[in-house]
Amino acid sequence: MRLVREVSTVGDLSSTAASVLSQLARMGPSRITDMAHVAGISQPAMSQLVGRLEHEGLVTRAVDGDDRRGVLVAISDPGRAVIGARRAQRAAIFDEALGRLDESDRSRIAAALPALDRLVEAVLEP
Repeated sequence: MRLVREVSTVGDLSSTAASVLSQLARMGPSRITDMAHVAGISQPAMSQLVGRLEHEGLVTRAVDGDDRRGVLVAISDPGRAVIGARRAQRAAIFDEALGRLDESDRSRIAAALPALDRLVEAVLEP
């Protein structure tokens, strides 16, 4: 994970901000309290982060249709573009690095990918 964070520089986002945008892209609009819980930060810290992301145009806020007292945060089109650019950047870096490995190493990595996918799914399951 450290390597992924280090090679993802598009948008000049902190790892927490990038994680929040990715979460919103995957899960859809969310309440700040739920987002803070998932990110493992306080609700006031998440409110500040959302404020910065909103100021940068990467997220939007809207009144929750089910509970008019609540606010839902959603990723914006520019936010999706940043997340997409970060993914493309990582893919290009890893593709170039894989090209420097010999065929047997690439084969072993390819064979491990299904198990790694299952591991990621197990970690992300609520």
